[in-house]
Amino acid sequence: MIRFARPAAFALLALPLLAGCGGRGSVLTQRPQAPCPRVALLAEAVDLTRYRQGARPDLPAMEVDARMTGFGARCDYAPRDAGLDVTVQVEFTAERGPAATGTTFDLPYVVGVTDESEERVLNSGTDTLRVSFNGSERRTLARGEEMLVRIPGDVRRAAEKVVLIGFQLTPEQLAANRRRGVR
Repeated sequence: MIRFARPAAFALLALPLLAGCGGRGSVLTQRPQAPCPRVALLAEAVDLTRYRQGARPDLPAMEVDARMTGFGARCDYAPRDAGLDVTVQVEFTAERGPAATGTTFDLPYVVGVTDESEERVLNSGTDTLRVSFNGSERRTLARGEEMLVRIPGDVRRAAEKVVLIGFQLTPEQLAANRRRGVR
């Protein structure tokens, strides 16, 4: 089972474990840098365009158009040799469309772990980015919260997995992205 969590909650659980660490000869100073699995944006799911409900999908009906522009990732050994911890944070751009009635939008996205061939999803977790526009602002940049992905088991085998990130799309949104092609 691959565990997804917010690092803030995880950090509170880890405090008692870290209390006895440090000093000369610490286990933390003897370990090499943790290996990382491949982390990537899922090409077909980096764009999310939302239209006014019930309207034809065209520019006058667009409420928000968002794009994943990048991510940060770091890897650490999980406590008690429980596997590998991968912390990811996604970066977004968003544009408020002509049909937008508000200034805040929730954009759901998914982080999934697959086998090395990317043919089988082993586990996934979701999060939501809340994007807010100030006043008449039409475009904004945003960064999601850090999400911790624990890949259990042997660290070398965990590093062979692939972590994929993309918007959580409806079938219609996915089909539109496929018609548009990868930008």
